[in-house]
This record gives sequence, C-alpha cells and structure tokens, in this order.
Amino acid sequence: MAPRSACVLVVDDEEDIREAVREAVEMIGATAITAANGADALELLRNQRPCLVVLDLIMPVMTGQEMLAAMRKDPMLATLRVLISTSAPSRAPSGVSVLPKPIDIERLWDWLRRSCRCGRARAQRVHHAGF
Repeated sequence: MAPRSACVLVVDDEEDIREAVREAVEMIGATAITAANGADALELLRNQRPCLVVLDLIMPVMTGQEMLAAMRKDPMLATLRVLISTSAPSRAPSGVSVLPKPIDIERLWDWLRRSCRCGRARAQRVHHAGF
C-alpha cells in the first residue's frame, strides 16, 4: 500500500488514457489527480505536490514540453519527478524519463514503486486479478 501522501498527477488530453492511468495508479494504492492539458496541470500544482507527474507531450492549450519548461523555471516544481508518456519517445526532451505508449502497466507500476514507494504486494495481487 502506498503512503497516504503518495499522489500522482496524470496529464493527458485523451480521456481514456487519463482514466486508464488513473485507475492503474489507484490499483497500486496511490491517489491520482488528472488534468487534460499543461495549463490545467500547472494550476493543480499550485496546491498539490505529487510524487510523480505522468505527462503526455502532445496536448492542446499547453503541450507537455511547454509544461515541463514552466516547471523547470519554478523552484517549487523543478524537483518534481516527471515521466513522459508518449507514442513518439524520440520527441521527448533529453534528460527526462520516458514511458512509451501504449503504456505497459508493469513499467508504470515500477515507476510508482520507485517514485512514490508504492507497495509491490498490492501490485502483484492486482496483476494476478487480471488487470
């Protein structure tokens, strides 16, 4: 089970992807908050400090790269862990970890375990349940 403070921000303009990642995060015992674009996500970050940001690159209003640039300029956000989720890994900015789409749930859970200290036992139970 994840610590109470384990929160993940999922930023993706595709609702089905956003919801699937949110469900996967919650299955491992963390809390998920979601945003459909970088501007909405930055607004959420004014009041939330997630252990990980799962960020799509190509979105309307504010792209993932624009959001990442804004985060790097803000001392309060610059240290947040970011995992880029994209179908075009070669487009990801250098120095950022990438989770290729379609998302491999086991790799996402590995990231959650490392970044948010989410429990391995719960993930294994959920995996065997057929997610």
